[in-house]
Amino acid sequence: MAVNKRDIEFLFEVGSLRNVPRGWRQHLGMDCASVLEHTLRVIWLALILARKEKVKNEEKIIKMALIHDIAEIRTADHSYVQKVYVKEQGNLAAKDTFTKTSLANFHKDILKEYEERKSKEAKIVKDADNLDIDLELKELEERGSQLPKKWRRFRKQVRNEKLYTKSARGLWDKIQEANVADWHLTANKWLKIPNAGR
Repeated sequence: MAVNKRDIEFLFEVGSLRNVPRGWRQHLGMDCASVLEHTLRVIWLALILARKEKVKNEEKIIKMALIHDIAEIRTADHSYVQKVYVKEQGNLAAKDTFTKTSLANFHKDILKEYEERKSKEAKIVKDADNLDIDLELKELEERGSQLPKKWRRFRKQVRNEKLYTKSARGLWDKIQEANVADWHLTANKWLKIPNAGR
């Protein structure tokens, strides 16, 4: 079977997402996750939400989370301010990204379903997309950013009005109480290996 040149180009194109900054970086004034890093955590968040919501089709969840920001390879990510002024052509960008690849129909089915937000899977992935912002805000606050405090009221409004699932709202509440450092402070060698450092 011959190797499809467009498949190789697609893989380089997807890899370039590591260089696409989130649009709100302008407002943060400090480093935050790239679109590629955001996408990875959205996948995991969506899987957690899917299990809490008892949605069995994890393959669809993963595919949808993988593709949810694929257009940003070509459009970049726009912040909440920029979106007031910019008309994105996300569907065209996604179509062109997949054209002539082995995944050519991917955007037609999965991306369309995600954007319509009618299916439970689409709602879960959108919730994961929103929740990743709150995780990142907690991380930025840990690094000294003052912006998360200023956004708290707005993010509470997102929690109450934009999140689709009960599980996402519950997770949002837990994120607000969470200590960003707990995962590594409780998993360190001094606690896990009694003879460490002797």
